[in-house]
Amino acid sequence: MTDSTKPVSIQAATVILAREGPGGVPEYLLVQRGEQLAFAGGALVFPGGRVDAADIHIARNELLAMGFDGLEDLDAAARITCAREALEETGVLLTEGPHPDEAALAHARSLLAAGPDEAEAVGFAGMLGAMGHKVDAARFIPFARWEPPSAAAIVRRFDTRFYLADAGRSASAVISPDGFEAQALRWTTAAQAIADYDAGTAAMVFPTWCNMHRLAQYQTLAHLFERISALPAPYVQPAFENIDGEPWLTIPEGIDYPVTRDRVNNLRRE
Repeated sequence: MTDSTKPVSIQAATVILAREGPGGVPEYLLVQRGEQLAFAGGALVFPGGRVDAADIHIARNELLAMGFDGLEDLDAAARITCAREALEETGVLLTEGPHPDEAALAHARSLLAAGPDEAEAVGFAGMLGAMGHKVDAARFIPFARWEPPSAAAIVRRFDTRFYLADAGRSASAVISPDGFEAQALRWTTAAQAIADYDAGTAAMVFPTWCNMHRLAQYQTLAHLFERISALPAPYVQPAFENIDGEPWLTIPEGIDYPVTRDRVNNLRRE
């Protein structure tokens, strides 16, 4: 597939929600995607989705957002996407403001999950305004940016920005799957997620699998946030390589990923 025929990448954003687990080891909130979904159906992923056109308008509205000055548009919009998708898929509210009315929040969340037609009268912007909440850009720490291999014949190419966020500061403790995109939620350590994948009891796509290995390097929440905040978010575009006669999918070395390749035969097919 040439560059002229390659589908244009869809802008997307994903949030890695972290909290302190037993013994101080970080835990991460994973979403099990609905089996019926075309992309990564049944797989464990971090909450996220496509960047909406309205997200940049929220980021540039000082009544709804703060700390976005100086951020380029795609970065700014993607952080709004993370806040919106975390609420829609998991119920985690990553905004700043007074404690929300849980019934009103649940109703607004149900409208977001129903799609743009149902949510038009409320929307994420309207919900923020009604609650008196703002999205704080500093809440979302750039973690990585992933794009599919340039040679891959993929119909939907997601150019995905990953952000790290502290779920322990969530304004809402009511966490539940939306029942469509998210069929189930699971708090897990990175080590346990990798062990479940190796045992065949959990499915993960290649970026999630690699990101779990990266997260597994950090044994405390403080170390994790300190280190990721200090590092530039790497751009990661995997490549297909032939190694000893076998096809592998690889990512660059030296960008804080301890595991940088897997056999193509091991990879989940979308």
